Amino acid sequence: MTTPDGLPARLPVPPFDEATARQKVHAAEDAWNTRDPQRVAAAYTADSQWRNRSEFVRGRAEIVAFLTRKWQREQDYALSNNLWAFTADRIAVRFQYEWHDDTGQCCAATATRTGSSTPTATHEPSRGQHQRRAHQTRRTTHPRPTPTRRPDQPIPLQ
Repeated sequence: MTTPDGLPARLPVPPFDEATARQKVHAAEDAWNTRDPQRVAAAYTADSQWRNRSEFVRGRAEIVAFLTRKWQREQDYALSNNLWAFTADRIAVRFQYEWHDDTGQCCAATATRTGSSTPTATHEPSRGQHQRRAHQTRRTTHPRPTPTRRPDQPIPLQ
């Protein structure tokens, strides 16, 4: 299976059930936590469109440039994704990430993001908040810890 631009599709692909939606969310978390802009960009379509605050990013080359700048500024970046909701071709994620700047100032962000897994997918803007913290206690770690909840248990909204 390939994407419209000829690259191998990143499994799982739609239609999603809870297990495959959760697998997709965790695979995205794993990729982002590598802090490898090329690897992350390869997971998106060639014509992906992102908005990050006032910056608009289009296509893989701009995604790579954006992530390179982001991770130069956001040191020790760690992301935690949690499946929030899904349909056959859309996934909504609640996420939080933490990082520090070159002065040691810790920052955290929490937000939700929805995205389509269709050939013309776009990233809808994240909605959330950023917080600067004086202390350096991290709440987000990677790799993902062993699950403490059975797959048949409901997903808690934190």
